[in-house]
Amino acid sequence: MITIDRLVEGLRTIPNSAFTCDGVYGFLAANPIETSSLERYLHWSPDFYTRNLIFKDDRFEMMAICWERGQASRIHDHAGQMCWMTVPIGKLHGQNFAVSEIDEAAGRCCLQETTSFDLSDCLTAKVELEEPIHQIFNPAEYGERAVSVHIYSKPFDSCLSFCRDTDTFKEVSLCYTSIDGVLCSGVNL
Repeated sequence: MITIDRLVEGLRTIPNSAFTCDGVYGFLAANPIETSSLERYLHWSPDFYTRNLIFKDDRFEMMAICWERGQASRIHDHAGQMCWMTVPIGKLHGQNFAVSEIDEAAGRCCLQETTSFDLSDCLTAKVELEEPIHQIFNPAEYGERAVSVHIYSKPFDSCLSFCRDTDTFKEVSLCYTSIDGVLCSGVNL
């Protein structure tokens, strides 16, 4: 196991030619995170999952996402960027989706569930660029908090959010709950 700081250092040393879906996936799988090294990045909210920035440069960003029991992300994409995640604390469930119909001008689409997956015990997952739409859950029946560490290459500050109830989608802005362990201005937990 390695500390989160050593994980960042290791990712920074991967050459651009090897900073691929499989290259980073293999690196994460071979380097499970020492959970105690995450403590300063863990901020919790009873109302929503929190996005806590650990590291960001021009090539990638890393964050710890803290999930209370029962919390879920919106259905979303990653703005065309690569993504990897690992769950060093607790368990999470993910659901992937495919677009079966889309009218971009009207902001309407139909999604179909495809594969699903569970993550725990520092297992690593990657979001495939061929099927980038997904949702992450911490089901209440799992009975515990969870923390996922996400790496995005390249960093992005907006993504598409999808609503299956209305068959619509729109671009949404993203923000952090904390940066380098310090709560962002205006955040009250």
